[in-house]
Amino acid sequence: MRAKHQLPEILAASVVAKSRLFQIESLELKFSNGVERTYERMKPSGRNAVMIVPVTDKGDLLLVREYAAGTERYELGFPKGLIDPGETALEAANRELKEEIGFGARQLMPLKEVVLAPSYFSSKMTLMLARDLYPEKLEGDEPEPLELVRWPVSQAEELLSHVDFGEARSITALLLALKQLNSQ
Repeated sequence: MRAKHQLPEILAASVVAKSRLFQIESLELKFSNGVERTYERMKPSGRNAVMIVPVTDKGDLLLVREYAAGTERYELGFPKGLIDPGETALEAANRELKEEIGFGARQLMPLKEVVLAPSYFSSKMTLMLARDLYPEKLEGDEPEPLELVRWPVSQAEELLSHVDFGEARSITALLLALKQLNSQ
């Protein structure tokens, strides 16, 4: 059940920091009870993203190992990327698969739309399950080739405790994909 709340009034909004990729926005808010607070958030870019759990006909999950500047190490996760302007989430998912793992998918199933940290970000990511894969490679924008890692679906629970598999979105995508695969 969802309680009805009156949205706070935005009294002022200003960009307080900017980089090549991000803008931090300060919001002066007034809540329905009269309390005023300053919140900071990443300014909405209007671009969402996709993450795909590819499963081969042989029952392997296809993951990539790539460098993550935030953790300053190589992380294991599922293919992902931004949805380009004019592109649907399904089109973006298939493009990202081709760029990152060299496969397309004839079957893409949306699992759930998630938000990383709603207090600070507005961008949404659509998690998808990809089946019926076929080889097709597109040039991606990664600075180095990504390592493709095959992991048996039958050993997916072991992946959850793997030291390099820690991204919350990848864990969520895996659990939702396993739920879907087990229901078929």
